[in-house]
Amino acid sequence: MEMRLVEIAILLRTADVLHAFAIMEKEDVFKKTPCPAFLMFDNAAYLADMSFELPCNCKPEEVTSVVWYFQKSMGSRQTKVLTDFDGTVVTDSGHIRVGSDMLKRFSIRMFSLIIFQAQVEDSGHYLCGTKQGDFFYGYDVDVQPSKGITVAFEDRSQHPQKDHTEKHFSVFTTFWAWSKCDRCGVRGEQRRIGLCYVKSAYLYPRYRTVTADVVSCGSRSIPVRFQGTVQLRKPEIVIRSCLRPCIKKKDPEEGVLSISNLIAKVGHKPWLPTVPIQFHKQLLGSGLIIACPGARPEHAVAWDKDSARLYRTSFLIGVNKSMRVFIDHGNHLHIRFTQLNDRGTYYCWREGQMVAGFRLSIGYRGHRKRTLDDPETKYAIKAILTSYVLITMVFVTIHVCRCCLYVFRCPAMG
Repeated sequence: MEMRLVEIAILLRTADVLHAFAIMEKEDVFKKTPCPAFLMFDNAAYLADMSFELPCNCKPEEVTSVVWYFQKSMGSRQTKVLTDFDGTVVTDSGHIRVGSDMLKRFSIRMFSLIIFQAQVEDSGHYLCGTKQGDFFYGYDVDVQPSKGITVAFEDRSQHPQKDHTEKHFSVFTTFWAWSKCDRCGVRGEQRRIGLCYVKSAYLYPRYRTVTADVVSCGSRSIPVRFQGTVQLRKPEIVIRSCLRPCIKKKDPEEGVLSISNLIAKVGHKPWLPTVPIQFHKQLLGSGLIIACPGARPEHAVAWDKDSARLYRTSFLIGVNKSMRVFIDHGNHLHIRFTQLNDRGTYYCWREGQMVAGFRLSIGYRGHRKRTLDDPETKYAIKAILTSYVLITMVFVTIHVCRCCLYVFRCPAMG
């Protein structure tokens, strides 16, 4: 027992030394990275709904906590403080939802600013400093929109956008690496994200880039006279088919399975996936959005309904204008105006492995007062207004034609 206590004491002592070493190592990094005399901004580009981290790469040795600030444009008087003045704001990413308030989507940990599910309006300047207003490090963040994004399917011989070149600048797409295959054992799909970039010798020199004279299309370093043309180009996604084998689990050694486990296997249906199933009941005619547990927008995610594969070539948002069931660029499965044939089990794949199932049942709506917020009410109003406009246009066109015929016939008769 005494020997055990001695071992625990040694381990705790070792952990304290390692923790102290980690802190000293962090401090040494700041010592080796002096802050620039003139504040510069590092350019960084992401796609909307992604999460990312902005490290404070330099600070004076005597500063023990930092404060992060946000400016929409350089020199703006409207500066937003993203963290408290102690630099201790910590946010649980599991509580972040689409459309959450801006300040709820930021967190500061070990001098770094973490941004959850960034939106286009989050683009701007991020500055690391103190509560007295001293700035050490800055970022020029460009969050490019996923709405209206250009999609190319390699299986259909579709190709990415061509580069656009003008006299003083050129616009092109820089692609990230291919994602993992989103399914295993069956045909899956891979996705490649491409962001818009500009190459020009006329960029503002206060911005620092990885490649000389190259910045993302939403950077504040691009002169105003170029921005009109640059903003017309959208980010893009390329999708292709893939096939990868599933990792086989090791079979248990002979004699390991107990009789109770063998009995439990009696009646088991081997063709059904063995993943956790969540039950959900949805009202007929209402909208539903299903998210894959633990998945982020940059992950490879796929959806199946029972034995049918919901491939992006047919179900990606924007493929058809009148899509009732579709997958958005954040990997969520949308069902607009649920119908009885939507009943079934929806399976979710994450990074090539099936992880969860959702058994959906459709119920009838009880008698209740309709509101303008109901999806079916909005759809009905839109359909009625559209029909009214079309009928009015036909009515006016007919009468204009009759008047024209009457005007041209009267002189002939006279």
